[in-house]
Amino acid sequence: MQPASPPPARGLRPDLSELIALRDRVRGWPPAARGVSSISGPAPSSVRGRGMEYAESRPYAPGDDARHIDWRLTARSGKPHTKLFQAERERVALLVVDTAPVLYFGTRVRFKSVQAARVGAIAAWAAQRRGDRVGALRGSVVEAPIPPQGGSRGVLRVLDALVRWYAQPPSGDAGLAHALDAATRLLHPGANVTVLADAGSLPAVPDGRLAELASRHDLRVVLLTDPLETTPPRERLPFALGGSRLELDLDAAPVRARWQRAFSGVLETQSQRLRGMGARTCTLATDTVDDALLAALVDLHRKAA
Repeated sequence: MQPASPPPARGLRPDLSELIALRDRVRGWPPAARGVSSISGPAPSSVRGRGMEYAESRPYAPGDDARHIDWRLTARSGKPHTKLFQAERERVALLVVDTAPVLYFGTRVRFKSVQAARVGAIAAWAAQRRGDRVGALRGSVVEAPIPPQGGSRGVLRVLDALVRWYAQPPSGDAGLAHALDAATRLLHPGANVTVLADAGSLPAVPDGRLAELASRHDLRVVLLTDPLETTPPRERLPFALGGSRLELDLDAAPVRARWQRAFSGVLETQSQRLRGMGARTCTLATDTVDDALLAALVDLHRKAA
């Protein structure tokens, strides 16, 4: 179902030059200390090679290399610990992108898909500023993830993917649950995971998957919405459905109540569910201006779950 009057053409598809230019908007963000997350401390990743400088030890987590167990500390504490080396401190930042058809919709300024691409670009540039390796994936059964890579090259590969994925609904979309399953298989503990999604995609994601991601990683979920969904007008609203046209009387109490349950109700329910699982979350509308967008994302990265 689509509104009869789409937003202006400039808001229909993401623009690569705009996503690149958003780099300037994160220059004022303080970079995290090397190997330390701005949220929750050390951020280990897989060891690469030998002869690296020992940094510290921490409790062993599933997925850690057993070859680097700190046997002395394990013996003293009675609990397994693993060694971290200076070269391990590079962190992975992964964007998990919802490409459900409902994202390709908007009535104010831009489509939700375009706003999602802008949010993803800011998150990618901020991760690069922290020294993280940046990657991305969607719920695809035909396309491989964008592997994490450091520096501007890594960010540009992600931005190119966002432009492709959000230009139009891509084929082979298996849903957000599939994307989060893939993220779980790919990531080692301690990654920075940012999910860009429509609230309507989340009910299909099992509680266990969200809880696992939140417990093993820094999980942030940005929920995209449109003002028409959350604050519909009190009037008869025309829609085009296939080859026909229909009208909804949103001034009628029963119709308005069903509308609010379908949009605002789902949004609030899923926001509470995510917070209950330990994820950080925020909601961004299609008409959120840049300053408010940046403020929301800075808060998302700093506030406690």
